[in-house]
Amino acid sequence: MDIKTSLLLLSGLAWTIVYIDCIRIGFKHKTYAIPFWALALNISWEILHTILDYRSRGIETQIIINGVWAIFDIAVFVTFFRYGKKYFPKNLKSGWFYAWSISGIIISFMIQYIFIREYGLIMGGGYAAFLQNLLMSALFIAMLVQRNGSEGQSLIIAVSKWIGTMAPTLLFGYIGSNSMGGPNYLMFATGIIIAIVDLVYIILLVKVKNAERKGVSGKVLF
Repeated sequence: MDIKTSLLLLSGLAWTIVYIDCIRIGFKHKTYAIPFWALALNISWEILHTILDYRSRGIETQIIINGVWAIFDIAVFVTFFRYGKKYFPKNLKSGWFYAWSISGIIISFMIQYIFIREYGLIMGGGYAAFLQNLLMSALFIAMLVQRNGSEGQSLIIAVSKWIGTMAPTLLFGYIGSNSMGGPNYLMFATGIIIAIVDLVYIILLVKVKNAERKGVSGKVLF
């Protein structure tokens, strides 16, 4: 097995662990474990690229991984629709929660299509994946602050996301792939930024969990 295949499989395994633990902790904590916009962009990317990439190239390792991720993301969405209403404004009827959520999913599919239309199936998918990953990293920190605790979050998710992002950063950004014309500076630079933000999130999450174990309540981040 060459280094490229190893990195591809490492990314697939790490992100699969992320999704499985998001499902587990979502039902355990009665919440959702991936911020909504990151979740909506992820599932739209996975569904579109599973279908379109299969039609374009047939069965490949990454296409199979994309399909598996899409199935897991559907399960994460179950936790979002089941428990997400408690974070929605209490003075709005529940119908607005569903309308807003469905609108967000439709918008996410439109964004993914725009990337594909503008940059092509392969490059558009790559650029969209790295940029929405960066958004997810920032949203995880925002979720930690907004919830003022580790509800719906775990170090398994945080560390696996970091590993699952560093692998394709090295693969597509540093080593390069034939399908993307060699090393890609945008993907490499974005991947490094994601890694830094993810490390900040891991440090903050450790700090919060340590405070919770000591029984400290209130604001523990600042």
